[in-house]
Amino acid sequence: MTQPMEGGRRRIDRVLAPGYLDRLSERPLDEVRELRRDAEQEESDLSYVRRLLQGRLDILRAEVSRRAGGGQEETEEDFVKRLARTLTDSGPRSDQSHARVPHVDPSRVGEHRRRVEQIVADVGFSDLGGLSDDELSGAISRLAGFEEEVSHSRRQVQEVVDACTAEVGRRYKEGAASVEDLLTGR
Repeated sequence: MTQPMEGGRRRIDRVLAPGYLDRLSERPLDEVRELRRDAEQEESDLSYVRRLLQGRLDILRAEVSRRAGGGQEETEEDFVKRLARTLTDSGPRSDQSHARVPHVDPSRVGEHRRRVEQIVADVGFSDLGGLSDDELSGAISRLAGFEEEVSHSRRQVQEVVDACTAEVGRRYKEGAASVEDLLTGR
């Protein structure tokens, strides 16, 4: 899902394609900004998927902790309280836990959610109590592996955003672009 495919048609395929940043300093400023916007959108989407996965991982890890603490059966009300506490307590994992570009809303939210839910369904997430310890461990491992893949792609996309941002900044610093041109639409 998040690994770029050479010649692919998805935005991630384009943003991480060899040559995406070729001759960046020679391209028109509007084109550099468009490249950056595409990369920012992809970073936002990857950040969204990563947060979905981390939430599911938090729930699975809380189930492991519950079992380690005696594994008593709980009522539906107890489960809901524990789930709310788990998702609230997990908090941000680092300064980079959210999209670096907060003004860009994720696109294709439904598509991303369906993909994560498909992965979650494959591990039997809907009946945590019915999973053996080994199945639960395997589910955590698979979700963590996918989260790692998403994080890797996200870091690559962030490098593209940073390169485009640096190029725009260089142009302003060296006088090749001006704020007045931006404000007047030239």
